[in-house]
Amino acid sequence: MTEMVRVAVAGDVTEAEEIQEILRSAGIEAELGDGEDDSVTVSVPESSVEQAQDAIEAMTEPGDIVSEP
Repeated sequence: MTEMVRVAVAGDVTEAEEIQEILRSAGIEAELGDGEDDSVTVSVPESSVEQAQDAIEAMTEPGDIVSEP
């Protein structure tokens, strides 16, 4: 089984689903998980981490609330 690596932490489920959709459109499978407080983590297979980070950066504005782990 491929290990999943956290690539982003979203403030809520809606934001996490938006990130997940960005990743899916880039051909990367992503899983959502519970973070601290009300945050939601976004994880991808270890082999896709760099590609996922590039996709997130390319599809989000610098001011968006997306924190890296």
